[in-house]
Amino acid sequence: MDTGTHLVMGIGLAGLAMVDPVVAANPAVHTAVLIGTIAGSQAPDLDNVLRLRGNACYIRNHRGLSHSLPAVLIWTAAITGLLQLIYRGSLPWLHVGGWVLLAVCVHVFTDLFNTYGTQAMRPFNEKWISWNIIHIFDPVIFTSHIIAILLWAGGLVNPAELFPILYTLLTLYFVWRTVTARRTVRLLESLDKHHRKGDSYIAIPTISLSIWNVVKHSEDQSFHIGILRGRSLSWLDSVKCSTHMAVEKSKSDPAIRSFLYFTSFACADVKEHGWGYEVRWSDVRYRHRKQYPFVGVLLMNKQFETVGSYVGWLSDDRLSKRLRMDTY
Repeated sequence: MDTGTHLVMGIGLAGLAMVDPVVAANPAVHTAVLIGTIAGSQAPDLDNVLRLRGNACYIRNHRGLSHSLPAVLIWTAAITGLLQLIYRGSLPWLHVGGWVLLAVCVHVFTDLFNTYGTQAMRPFNEKWISWNIIHIFDPVIFTSHIIAILLWAGGLVNPAELFPILYTLLTLYFVWRTVTARRTVRLLESLDKHHRKGDSYIAIPTISLSIWNVVKHSEDQSFHIGILRGRSLSWLDSVKCSTHMAVEKSKSDPAIRSFLYFTSFACADVKEHGWGYEVRWSDVRYRHRKQYPFVGVLLMNKQFETVGSYVGWLSDDRLSKRLRMDTY
């Protein structure tokens, strides 16, 4: 989920913590829990500092180790330990640590529902898990939290009564969205007039509950990108992946390896120039204004030696400027 949603969920979990008699009985403990759940709801995304080491490093590692099983325990222990230091060991660590642990777990768990996904099963499995169920910003989740927090802040509702209801309803919402997503994928095959044996589909959630972006992968290694509105499926674009030798050579470049490590929906295109080759890998899941802005681009000379590279999110114009900066 986005940072704002993780923030309001951290505050919401502090409201839910009022069902804990130990937390509810002591304002100082509740304040510590509030700090802990907010920190716990943000901690896994501290790997954003990896941007300082370059986009390739960031893309390869964001939502990786920081969202893994060991990291959940490390974040919880670190935040709880810091709170104990601040409060000079006076906190009931089991209660405070339990709510911090819940906040960290909720962060990692809800990120699994997005298209970006996480490596939540590390160290047992490095697979990127992305369930394609809920958009990274979901207005239902965010708005319901804002309303609940305002009611709590205004003293209009007892948080011990309000937040259990909120999270019960949100649990049902997640279940409903999961069922809807699975049904949508099954529906695509019957709606696609050009369906062939071997075609596979993914439905990608949007901010609208009734609209899904669609990616079809065919056996000829081409991708078809469309949009589903209700039961109306429209195809917007087709992308044929190049098999040029430069594509295979590009896979050995560290920047491109980082890009391909993250996504299974990369498709390459090659442009030949007098000085060499431009290989552009695009993640076809992300289409915006007729472009695929999430790219891994490699410039190579005629001997397939790297001249320049870029991995990240850019428009065509900004990408051209960036590559010129890297080349000269």
